[in-house]
Amino acid sequence: MFNVLTIPAFDDNYIWLIKDSQSSRCIVVDPGDATPVLEVIASQNLTIEAIIITHHHNDHIGGVEKLMMDNPETKIFSKEPLFDNANLVDEGDTIAFFDGRLSFKVWQVAGHTLDHVAYFNEQMLFCGDTLFSAGCGRVFEGTHQQMFDALSRLALLNEETKVYCAHEYTQNNLIFALHVDPHNMELINYIKRVSKARQQGLATIPTTIKCEKLINPFLRCDQPSLLNSVQNILAKPLTSGESLFKALRLYKDQF
Repeated sequence: MFNVLTIPAFDDNYIWLIKDSQSSRCIVVDPGDATPVLEVIASQNLTIEAIIITHHHNDHIGGVEKLMMDNPETKIFSKEPLFDNANLVDEGDTIAFFDGRLSFKVWQVAGHTLDHVAYFNEQMLFCGDTLFSAGCGRVFEGTHQQMFDALSRLALLNEETKVYCAHEYTQNNLIFALHVDPHNMELINYIKRVSKARQQGLATIPTTIKCEKLINPFLRCDQPSLLNSVQNILAKPLTSGESLFKALRLYKDQF
């Protein structure tokens, strides 16, 4: 069994720690800040077996060097050689941990950045800044087509897969989602659940692929009701899911 611990960082980042219940080992995902990770490591007497990185932005890698100082045997996995001893991963790779008891497949999900990858199995998806609850990452280095393709691919994963994204953006994303998809009852009910969770100081992540397919406009670009709504808002025709996605993402950038 494996437990995923939530480590808040900065204003709204999440660092994920995957803890092996059969040993004192763990994996850290996207450690932008070492300090809160080291606190958890010390309090639970853990050893970091590996650090896995989704992309190169500093709020995802800023704590790596400090963590490596205290754990020099730790392996680093990333798409690009961000650190001297990085193990490079690419599309279609499988990486294994804890004596082979946990493994993740690797997909390229360029869009937010060109080096962005996602790590997943049937239970867990670590997707960095590609897919958020009720939203998706900004397109900084890639193209809108790349981001659309990446999200479409993630939407094909097992619906019960838990989605561990890297930011608590859910409430802000929901404001935009409701604006463009106002008659979506699944979305309206989700807003109520999220509101209650945040009032109690609880994280809204992980979400699930199933939930996101019901409420996330960026995964619903095949829905005629959303297409019609966005066409009316923007007062221009949209002829495909790809064009709807690009229009949504550009509109969200200015929202």
